[in-house]
Amino acid sequence: MSELSNEIIEELNSELISKLFHGLSNPVRLKIVLSLLDSEKNVSQLVDLLGMKQAQVSNQLACLKWCGYITMRQEGKFIYYQISDERIRKIIELAREVVLDNADHIRCCTRM
Repeated sequence: MSELSNEIIEELNSELISKLFHGLSNPVRLKIVLSLLDSEKNVSQLVDLLGMKQAQVSNQLACLKWCGYITMRQEGKFIYYQISDERIRKIIELAREVVLDNADHIRCCTRM
């Protein structure tokens, strides 16, 4: 019974890890996270930076906040978003290193 439980736990972990990366696979969400690596930003700043409608940016921010990638703080009438966990920054840094080492293969991959 414990082996079955371990298999179920491992499957759940795989699904959750996959969802973590899926959250960053959306180009808009990834651009938001990348822009927040430098400094916190409010919605207006992100809208200007991304060249998107406010509703679209807000929708992606809600997703990122719900899943724990970012947090927010209010200052007057503005809400500022920032990376919630330094491990997100590390994931991005590691991803950049892997991409640098494998850019040609990743760019040409037709299986993803």
